[in-house]
Amino acid sequence: MSDLKPTVNPTVEQLVERSNRLGADPRNTNYAGGNTSAKGTETDPVTGEDVELLWVKGSGGDLGTLTPGGLAVLRLDRMRALVDVYPGVDREDEMVAAFDYCLHGKGGAAPSIDTAMHGLVDAAHVDHLHPDSGIAIATSADGEELTRTIFGDEVVWVPWRRPGFQLGLDIAEIKEKNPQARGCILGGHGITAWGDTSEEAEASSLWIIETASAYIAEHAKAEPFGPALEGYAALPETERRAKAAALAPTIRGIASADRPMVGHFTDADVVLEFLAHAEHPRLGELGTSCPDHFLRTKVKPLVLDLPASASVEESIARLQELAVSYREDYQGYYDRNATPDSPAIRGKDPLIVLVPGVGMFSFGKDKQTARVAGEFYVNAINVMRGAEGLSSYAPIDESEKFRIEYWALEEAKLQRMPKPKPLATRVALVTGAASGIGLATARKLASEGACVVIADLSLEKAQAAAAEIGSADVAVGVQVDVSDAAAVEAALRATVLAFGGVDLVVNNAGLSLSRSLLETTEQDWDLQHDVMAKGSFLVAKAAARAMIEQGMGGDIVYISSKNSIFAGPNNVAYGAAKADQAHQVRLLAAELGEHGIKVNGVNPDGVVQGSGIFASGWGANRAAVYGVEEQDLGKFYAQRTILKREVLPDNIANAVFVLCTDDLSHTTGLHIPVDAGVAAAFLR
Repeated sequence: MSDLKPTVNPTVEQLVERSNRLGADPRNTNYAGGNTSAKGTETDPVTGEDVELLWVKGSGGDLGTLTPGGLAVLRLDRMRALVDVYPGVDREDEMVAAFDYCLHGKGGAAPSIDTAMHGLVDAAHVDHLHPDSGIAIATSADGEELTRTIFGDEVVWVPWRRPGFQLGLDIAEIKEKNPQARGCILGGHGITAWGDTSEEAEASSLWIIETASAYIAEHAKAEPFGPALEGYAALPETERRAKAAALAPTIRGIASADRPMVGHFTDADVVLEFLAHAEHPRLGELGTSCPDHFLRTKVKPLVLDLPASASVEESIARLQELAVSYREDYQGYYDRNATPDSPAIRGKDPLIVLVPGVGMFSFGKDKQTARVAGEFYVNAINVMRGAEGLSSYAPIDESEKFRIEYWALEEAKLQRMPKPKPLATRVALVTGAASGIGLATARKLASEGACVVIADLSLEKAQAAAAEIGSADVAVGVQVDVSDAAAVEAALRATVLAFGGVDLVVNNAGLSLSRSLLETTEQDWDLQHDVMAKGSFLVAKAAARAMIEQGMGGDIVYISSKNSIFAGPNNVAYGAAKADQAHQVRLLAAELGEHGIKVNGVNPDGVVQGSGIFASGWGANRAAVYGVEEQDLGKFYAQRTILKREVLPDNIANAVFVLCTDDLSHTTGLHIPVDAGVAAAFLR
């Protein structure tokens, strides 16, 4: 047996580098769209002889970030031998399972449905991409004629066929019969190009994309979306973003009727221009065409049929009416096309909602999926512009869309996805979250699947904390002074525009001044009550309004204190403010329960590590009160507890998490002590 140590194959290196270059430019293909391949030889570790292999991007991968580990690796001879056992179009779904018998070694990533296209085409390097310019030709009513006009005989038209083994056979035959061709336009779908070398394949792909783009730019009519609609132009930026924030909770509730969704908002010029012109209702109704597009966006969007000047109240009322119609329409689409063996309907809610003058709301199981769905619909708008500019937009038939959307292979892919984390789809706003308990809580919620907004008095610290937790798809930082109602409203607007809405609020912002009654000034009293009592009230009020509009329930958690119950020395203002917070929990639990909103509290004590309050002088003062060194204060607090354990920020974060899980779905109005056991603060 030969050396089993893996080596880097230069063919693989070239393929990955080409893929990354192509995938890095959105003009070439969309996120996770398209696939690339290369054929070459490698030494079989069992026989020591050369074996011909096919390396192809695996199922679900992204070209822009592809690595060798994301490639499926197949024996080319065995893959091509499947031609002899291919049972025909009616049973071609069986061929994907057959790819498993062609894998080389462990085979790498799972082979995608497009594997046959790459293996059967007689070219060393093949690219299949979804460029806007190419799909514009592919979805034009006279796409075949346009293909001849634009490319001559160097690119061949392929009528629409669902991705699979037969499409691979079709393209292989075209390549064989047209030796001069560099690639083809796949009707309703995208492009495929090839070459004897990696450089030739990439050059052919880019030539097709750029040639199509240049032709569209030169020959398209001036107003492909029709004349401007009076009253539908984009609102001024400040006004449209305010309206977007006002509509967002309602729209998220509409998109989450069947299952909770995270949202994304964009007011990109391309979206606003589309919605400002006369043809957008017709084109929106036609839906998307490329399989990658409508799998991400559903077959068509929900489009608000009111001008930009419509009030928020008018828009909400109409959106709610349209949501009912959309669900009925989608049910009809399913009923018309489903067969006895079709997967069950997956949900009737829109994934794309378009609001003239304002922009686009897109939805998904997490922020990245929601954002990418919006990017795909922008691709679809660009496709419609190109097709309408040259001809007319003619997407694939509804029945074909259904066959893709409810494909047994797509259903199997969905079933293979990992189980979501406990807080997946939930949007959390944590105040005072740039340090201490707030930061630990934000980290915990994000680690359990939530999207998190870090709100803090310091924007710089909030953004740094968010960047530490993850990308903008996971966490964002905003500035807020919780004692300022306008600032709180601005933070809530930023939250709903970032993630679509809000589900979970942690009132954590606080400060403390350790002073006796006679030393406590009126300003000391006002400052602590403004931040903790008033601030919690303002945040809870703004968040509750959004939660009620969503209709999805929610959680509001107060980080109160042992001092809300226990009367300690030299903290009259702090203790009174915390007692105010503690009773807000009970009052709001009673009031908001009818909306499915739970309100609970956590009572920490002695949290020294990482605490902004203790670092700002409270620690030194408390140490002086108790006669210990400041650096020993945490140990001192631990020794006076029943459990003799120091309380850390993570302990508080864990309590917040538990309160927001399904395990405590029937619990509201509760205060959980997290103080390692202080008998004087036991709840009675």
